[in-house]
Amino acid sequence: MKDISKYQGIIPAFYACYDEKGEISPEGVEALTRYMIEKGVKGVYVGGSSGECIYHSVSERKLVLEHVMKAAEGKLTVIAHVACNNTADSCELAAHAESLGVDAIAAIPPIYFHLPEYAIAQYWNDISAAAPNTDFVIYNIPQLAGVALTMPLFKEMLKNPRVAAVKNSSMPVQDIQMFKMEGGEDFVVFNGPDEQLVSGLAIGADGGIGGTYGVMPELYIKIMELTKAGRLDEAMKVQYAADAIIYAMCACHGNMYGVIKKIMQIRNGLELGGVRKPLANLIPEDMPQVEKCVEMIDAAVKEFCQ
Repeated sequence: MKDISKYQGIIPAFYACYDEKGEISPEGVEALTRYMIEKGVKGVYVGGSSGECIYHSVSERKLVLEHVMKAAEGKLTVIAHVACNNTADSCELAAHAESLGVDAIAAIPPIYFHLPEYAIAQYWNDISAAAPNTDFVIYNIPQLAGVALTMPLFKEMLKNPRVAAVKNSSMPVQDIQMFKMEGGEDFVVFNGPDEQLVSGLAIGADGGIGGTYGVMPELYIKIMELTKAGRLDEAMKVQYAADAIIYAMCACHGNMYGVIKKIMQIRNGLELGGVRKPLANLIPEDMPQVEKCVEMIDAAVKEFCQ
């Protein structure tokens, strides 16, 4: 059996880090990586939705990953999302990620054109072949990609021995159960929707990858600890608190990741910049709601994690 312990835990999706000009900030990337280590998370998922990957060039995505790996110093499991909307760029990022020694690469299906499943499988297998010594994670997020990971497609991908996991961000927790049953004991399934981590873990997810984990990692670490201990009533209370914070962050005019970065500046002193257009940046009218979110996180951490 494979050793899947490096994937069993809380893995925050890594945020895009910008300087005052809106360019990638290597200093910000390294500071955020060190923060993740200090918070005790299992790893980081770099270059995904939370990392605003579709608005970054290939060279920018390489730069981010290089500085994550530099600062991580082997203390984090690093999964690099390498999908672009063409195979060549995706393969270039996959080979680059392997050269840096990441634990796994990941990819969503191609977006915009609705491809037949055999073409999606070929796309993923081509990417995997560009990093032949690295685990491959299928990223299933149908609500954004417009394509769902069906069981026939999943079974086809399992023929590739490098396919080690699914990051499942579809809403039905039943999907986690189905992928886990079909994949087998040493196949990893990550819960994707942050709002249902308790449910995902309870039905068999090995860990979680989430876009709001980084702003309140203490809460998600506590959720996993309680759920794994069978203390579901307590875990549910923490989940409800985290969900209320998510809903509050989404109530701002600015994009949620802009809200998150502002909260992390206030709570943790991290300078991560805003978000890249066309995502909406914060406006002054957002600040009372941002401050409310800060208070909610502080209160929840004090109640459940101290």
